[in-house]
Amino acid sequence: MMPDYVKVNKSADRIDIWFYNENDKPFSIGEKMCEINENAYMNGYNWDAFFNYYLAENAPDILEGLESDPEAGSYTAFYEPGGENEKKAERFAQIIISLIEHEDELYRIVREKGDEIEWDLFLANNKMYPRNFTVPAGNLNMPRVKAAG
Repeated sequence: MMPDYVKVNKSADRIDIWFYNENDKPFSIGEKMCEINENAYMNGYNWDAFFNYYLAENAPDILEGLESDPEAGSYTAFYEPGGENEKKAERFAQIIISLIEHEDELYRIVREKGDEIEWDLFLANNKMYPRNFTVPAGNLNMPRVKAAG
Protein backbone atom coordinates (compact mmCIF):
# COMPACT_ATOMS: atom_id res chain seq x y z
CA MET A 1 0.00 0.00 0.00
CA MET A 2 1.26 3.46 -0.91
CA PRO A 3 1.50 6.33 1.58
CA ASP A 4 -1.23 8.98 1.39
CA TYR A 5 1.09 11.50 -0.31
CA VAL A 6 1.54 9.53 -3.54
CA LYS A 7 -0.91 7.78 -5.84
CA VAL A 8 -0.81 6.08 -9.25
CA ASN A 9 -4.08 6.28 -11.15
CA LYS A 10 -4.59 4.29 -14.36
CA SER A 11 -7.32 5.12 -16.85
CA ALA A 12 -7.97 4.44 -20.52
CA ASP A 13 -6.53 7.89 -21.39
CA ARG A 14 -3.36 8.00 -19.29
CA ILE A 15 -1.42 6.86 -16.26
CA ASP A 16 -1.13 9.56 -13.58
CA ILE A 17 1.36 9.85 -10.75
CA TRP A 18 0.05 12.22 -8.06
CA PHE A 19 2.34 13.63 -5.38
CA TYR A 20 0.50 15.64 -2.73
CA ASN A 21 3.31 17.91 -1.54
CA GLU A 22 1.07 19.71 0.96
CA ASN A 23 0.43 16.54 2.98
CA ASP A 24 2.12 16.76 6.37
CA LYS A 25 5.29 14.74 5.77
CA PRO A 26 6.28 16.12 2.34
CA PHE A 27 5.33 19.64 3.46
CA SER A 28 7.62 19.58 6.49
CA ILE A 29 10.42 18.05 4.38
CA GLY A 30 9.91 20.81 1.81
CA GLU A 31 10.23 23.44 4.53
CA LYS A 32 13.59 21.95 5.59
CA MET A 33 14.74 21.84 1.96
CA CYS A 34 13.96 25.56 1.67
CA GLU A 35 15.96 26.25 4.85
CA ILE A 36 18.95 24.60 3.15
CA ASN A 37 18.48 26.43 -0.17
CA GLU A 38 16.13 29.42 -0.32
CA ASN A 39 15.37 28.70 -4.00
CA ALA A 40 13.99 25.29 -3.01
CA TYR A 41 10.53 26.58 -2.01
CA MET A 42 8.93 23.17 -2.46
CA ASN A 43 5.62 23.76 -4.15
CA GLY A 44 4.55 21.56 -7.06
CA TYR A 45 6.62 23.58 -9.52
CA ASN A 46 9.85 23.09 -7.61
CA TRP A 47 9.12 19.42 -6.99
CA ASP A 48 8.87 19.25 -10.79
CA ALA A 49 12.30 20.91 -11.08
CA PHE A 50 13.73 18.58 -8.44
CA PHE A 51 12.29 15.40 -10.00
CA ASN A 52 13.53 16.42 -13.46
CA TYR A 53 17.02 16.84 -12.04
CA TYR A 54 16.90 13.69 -9.92
CA LEU A 55 15.50 11.44 -12.65
CA ALA A 56 17.97 12.73 -15.25
CA GLU A 57 20.80 11.78 -12.87
CA ASN A 58 19.41 8.51 -11.48
CA ALA A 59 16.68 7.04 -13.70
CA PRO A 60 16.68 8.80 -17.09
CA ASP A 61 14.49 6.13 -18.70
CA ILE A 62 11.59 7.25 -16.48
CA LEU A 63 11.70 10.67 -18.16
CA GLU A 64 11.00 9.09 -21.58
CA GLY A 65 7.36 9.87 -22.39
CA LEU A 66 6.77 11.55 -19.02
CA GLU A 67 4.82 14.81 -18.96
CA SER A 68 4.12 16.87 -15.88
CA ASP A 69 1.48 19.31 -14.72
CA PRO A 70 2.61 20.86 -11.45
CA GLU A 71 0.48 23.18 -9.35
CA ALA A 72 1.23 24.97 -6.11
CA GLY A 73 -0.22 22.26 -3.85
CA SER A 74 0.51 19.14 -5.86
CA TYR A 75 2.65 17.62 -8.56
CA THR A 76 1.17 15.44 -11.25
CA ALA A 77 3.04 13.55 -13.92
CA PHE A 78 1.57 11.29 -16.53
CA TYR A 79 2.27 8.83 -19.31
CA GLU A 80 0.21 7.60 -22.20
CA PRO A 81 -1.17 4.14 -21.42
CA GLY A 82 0.52 1.02 -22.69
CA GLY A 83 3.96 -0.36 -23.25
CA GLU A 84 6.42 0.04 -20.40
CA ASN A 85 4.71 3.17 -19.11
CA GLU A 86 2.77 1.44 -16.34
CA LYS A 87 6.01 -0.02 -14.95
CA LYS A 88 7.73 3.38 -15.25
CA ALA A 89 4.87 5.07 -13.38
CA GLU A 90 5.10 2.52 -10.56
CA ARG A 91 8.89 2.93 -10.41
CA PHE A 92 8.54 6.72 -10.28
CA ALA A 93 6.04 6.46 -7.43
CA GLN A 94 8.47 4.18 -5.55
CA ILE A 95 11.29 6.70 -6.12
CA ILE A 96 9.13 9.46 -4.65
CA ILE A 97 8.30 7.28 -1.64
CA SER A 98 11.94 6.35 -1.14
CA LEU A 99 13.03 10.00 -1.24
CA ILE A 100 10.34 11.11 1.21
CA GLU A 101 10.97 8.19 3.57
CA HIS A 102 14.76 8.77 3.39
CA GLU A 103 14.61 12.56 3.55
CA ASP A 104 18.32 12.95 4.37
CA GLU A 105 18.99 12.13 0.72
CA LEU A 106 16.77 15.04 -0.34
CA TYR A 107 18.63 17.36 2.03
CA ARG A 108 22.01 16.15 0.76
CA ILE A 109 21.04 16.74 -2.87
CA VAL A 110 19.67 20.22 -2.17
CA ARG A 111 22.79 21.09 -0.15
CA GLU A 112 25.34 19.64 -2.60
CA LYS A 113 23.59 20.00 -5.98
CA GLY A 114 20.98 22.71 -5.39
CA ASP A 115 22.76 25.16 -7.68
CA GLU A 116 22.44 22.66 -10.55
CA ILE A 117 18.66 22.37 -10.23
CA GLU A 118 16.57 24.71 -12.41
CA TRP A 119 14.27 25.95 -9.64
CA ASP A 120 11.08 27.69 -10.74
CA LEU A 121 11.38 31.36 -9.74
CA PHE A 122 9.78 34.64 -10.73
CA LEU A 123 11.07 38.19 -10.90
CA ALA A 124 9.38 40.92 -8.87
CA ASN A 125 10.70 44.24 -7.66
CA ASN A 126 13.99 43.43 -9.42
CA LYS A 127 14.54 40.38 -7.21
CA MET A 128 14.10 36.65 -7.79
CA TYR A 129 11.46 34.89 -5.65
CA PRO A 130 10.15 31.34 -5.45
CA ARG A 131 6.65 30.93 -6.87
CA ASN A 132 3.92 31.60 -4.26
CA PHE A 133 6.30 33.62 -2.09
CA THR A 134 4.69 36.77 -0.70
CA VAL A 135 6.57 39.66 -2.28
CA PRO A 136 6.63 42.99 -0.46
CA ALA A 137 5.05 45.89 -2.38
CA GLY A 138 3.50 43.69 -5.09
CA ASN A 139 4.60 43.52 -8.73
CA LEU A 140 3.53 39.89 -8.81
CA ASN A 141 2.71 40.01 -12.51
CA MET A 142 6.33 39.94 -13.58
CA PRO A 143 7.37 37.00 -15.79
CA ARG A 144 8.61 33.71 -14.36
CA VAL A 145 12.18 32.75 -15.09
CA LYS A 146 14.32 29.72 -14.35
CA ALA A 147 17.09 30.01 -11.81
CA ALA A 148 20.52 30.21 -13.34
CA GLY A 149 22.37 26.94 -12.92
